Amino acid sequence: DSFALLAIPLFLLAGSVMSAGGMNRRLVDFANVLVGRFHGGLAMSNTTASTLFSGISGSAVADTGVFGRIFIPEMVRSGYAAPFSAAVTAASSIVAPIIPPSIGFIVYAVITDQSILRLFMAGVVPGLLFSAASLTMVAMIARRRSFPTYPAPTRREFATATRRAAFALFMPVIILAGIFGGIFTVTECSAVAVVYAILVGAFVHRELTLAKLYACLVEAGRTTGAIMIIVGSAKLFSWVLAFTQVPQAAVAWITSVTDNPVVFLLLVNVFLLFVGTFMESSAAKVMLVPILHPVGVALGVDPIQLGVIVQVNLCLGLITPPIGLCLNVACKVGGIPLESSLRDILPFLLLGFALLIALSYFPMLSLWLPTLIFGR
Repeated sequence: DSFALLAIPLFLLAGSVMSAGGMNRRLVDFANVLVGRFHGGLAMSNTTASTLFSGISGSAVADTGVFGRIFIPEMVRSGYAAPFSAAVTAASSIVAPIIPPSIGFIVYAVITDQSILRLFMAGVVPGLLFSAASLTMVAMIARRRSFPTYPAPTRREFATATRRAAFALFMPVIILAGIFGGIFTVTECSAVAVVYAILVGAFVHRELTLAKLYACLVEAGRTTGAIMIIVGSAKLFSWVLAFTQVPQAAVAWITSVTDNPVVFLLLVNVFLLFVGTFMESSAAKVMLVPILHPVGVALGVDPIQLGVIVQVNLCLGLITPPIGLCLNVACKVGGIPLESSLRDILPFLLLGFALLIALSYFPMLSLWLPTLIFGR
């Protein structure tokens, strides 16, 4: 009966259809002409393409699978080490659940009864900060290891790549303009994204066939089934917690330890980083958010800020061994064992830790944009 949850299968389907319709390849080509000329240009293109596609797919694992198959073999052929290629692909993909539209934020909003739009906007600045820091890190590593560069594109090549990627680049514009222009809701926007992706893939790029569309529907259906089972369990679990007054007990215990909201957020960071290492992110939200949310509110933490911190923490868990789902997928695509990528994933984990500390100490990093758009 939740209209908001309908956005999940539709955004999943939109991302899958865009990939099947050739938009992802065009985004990769556009990213290459943007940053391919710099040291480590192909690795920077990897990060840039993931950032561009994150505004469409909303799924880190989907991004890892899509761009891993495109970039990892090409990076290895160009002289990059396979572990570094896998690490860059996995790390760049975790911005997908942070930059809107984000399936993780939709789930969080449903659990805590917060505004999906505010959470979407709160994720923009942290997501872009992580992407910019990752690009800087990649450039520094590439210069130190003397990774190859692409020749600078000609004006004609740049114009051609931009023209080919125009429809893919226009998708996030439609989504955001439609929402903030009051034309449609988040759920209606997800339906528009599906229709747009089908029309472009079938009639503009002419790469989307009925067989591919059917495969997209099956893939989106399977993923939706898994997510909805978790969300349904979350509702039941939240009721059980409320009935047994666990959140109230947690509030009393934590406030007896500290009444400082910053200290609380730092403790949350440590706890979620540990949990995210072993537990899938949606399951972790089901188990922990119904407890952490009322405690944070009692201590004066803004629920939107807390939502961003929870989301970033659990996204980092996607690249943190031993589970690290995105890192595992990237290593599988690259045909290497997980342990070989540990040294290369560490700098990106440190960037993520720094971002979490900044989000905890400076609430406006996450609250500035939603406050600017929607007011207090």
